[in-house]
Amino acid sequence: MFLRRISLLKDKITDSRQYPFSIPAIARLESIELKSNITFFVGENGSGKSTLLEAIAYQCGFNIAGGGSNNSFELEAAKSSLGDYIRLSWLPKINQGFFLRAESFYNFATYLDRMQEELPEFDFYGPYGGMSLHEQSHGESFLSLFLNRFDRQAIYLLDEPEAALSPTRQLSLLKVIYDLTKDNTSQFIIATHSPILLGYPEAQIINFNTSPISEITYEETDHYQITKGFLNRRELYLKELFKE
Repeated sequence: MFLRRISLLKDKITDSRQYPFSIPAIARLESIELKSNITFFVGENGSGKSTLLEAIAYQCGFNIAGGGSNNSFELEAAKSSLGDYIRLSWLPKINQGFFLRAESFYNFATYLDRMQEELPEFDFYGPYGGMSLHEQSHGESFLSLFLNRFDRQAIYLLDEPEAALSPTRQLSLLKVIYDLTKDNTSQFIIATHSPILLGYPEAQIINFNTSPISEITYEETDHYQITKGFLNRRELYLKELFKE
């Protein structure tokens, strides 16, 4: 492991009523101790998990629009509202890694195309499977990133990577995570809604639906309970959902 603790610098906050400090999980955050090479952030939309993940990317020196420390494309909305208010504790500190934002991955792929066109003497596609990410399906481009760009001695921050992945591809991502962390040389922090990804053995799961943020087991997550309940009693769920 590299990143050991995430702390909120409350003494720097001047107005706790402003976003993102108004988010309940963020408002009561003190620190999060990371205990595994694989940590999942779970919670409803708007619970603060992606906001914190983005702040971590900012502190790591990654492009918060998505990418690594050497990717300089910009998005108008790519600003970290929390980045200057957290402290990361490392042992040791590393600068290698990648921040995947599913919502802005298209822009990242476009950035690679532009750089390849402007600087044809360099191989910008090599670390991504040897071809434009736009020439692959959404899911294929994600998997190409995982298989070709990700390597050891790095930290990877993934924001809802399942957005473009079929269940089979999600299993492939689990294998990528396993291969990169089995010798303790890489670390993953993943914000997700996927009960498949959350099933990774011995991963730490941080629940943003509680205030303060708390650890939770896989079987205690809504993702597991609702998915299992629906699969086991689909007719009952739909009858209750559609009743007038």
